[in-house]
Amino acid sequence: MSKARPRRQPQWFHCPHCGEEVRVGSKACPHCGSDEETGWRADGSEAGFSADSEDDFDYDQYIEREFPHQASRHSTPKARITWILLALALAGLIVSTFMLI
Repeated sequence: MSKARPRRQPQWFHCPHCGEEVRVGSKACPHCGSDEETGWRADGSEAGFSADSEDDFDYDQYIEREFPHQASRHSTPKARITWILLALALAGLIVSTFMLI
């Protein structure tokens, strides 16, 4: 009789996008479809991510880099107050015009 050989356990890593287990060597995550082009490498680590860089994360810098067309839309509180006061003045002008009629 031949002895049954123990099976090798597959090695897994967690998909950086959905968190599900993916077999090492897979071309894409079977759960969400992420692949090397969309953010993870064959070794299971996320492309462009280092565990040490978490402390250095700058959210404002991230927003400017990822959404450059929206970064200029963020107005300062002073500009926002100016627009609110302008809207109130216009509303007051409209109300006073109707009161005179």
